[in-house]
Amino acid sequence: MSLEGQYDRNNIFAKIMKGEMPCVKVYEDDATLVFMDVFPQSEGHCLVIPKGVDSRNLVDLPAERIAGLFERVQKTTRAVIKGLDPDGVRIMQFNGTAGGQSVFHLHVHVIPCWEGKPLRPHGEGGMRGADELQPLADKIAAAMEA
Repeated sequence: MSLEGQYDRNNIFAKIMKGEMPCVKVYEDDATLVFMDVFPQSEGHCLVIPKGVDSRNLVDLPAERIAGLFERVQKTTRAVIKGLDPDGVRIMQFNGTAGGQSVFHLHVHVIPCWEGKPLRPHGEGGMRGADELQPLADKIAAAMEA
């Protein structure tokens, strides 16, 4: 898909926000939902998405929402560091198919990294179930609240 186009209100993230599809939730407030990526590149890979906007990518997000989204990205990153103790963290955001985007609702990846442990390919690391993701989500969520 190109960088421009109609927002699909039936994309997987829209369905998650409407409660039509499950997710392993880490954090939610009035503007943002943070949940575990079911195709994680590493243990603890989270997605931060804005709520209440039809934004396919970063350029679609109203300017007044950008600061709030990235405040939540920072909050999530701090919790990932505190809860999982990685050696580093990657913050990634893709726009358009050619840019690596596969779900066309704006989302930011927070990916913990450990020395000597390579990341799995984006979207190709094998699907993980809630039983594996929930303990990681619980550690991150507890670190967010602390």
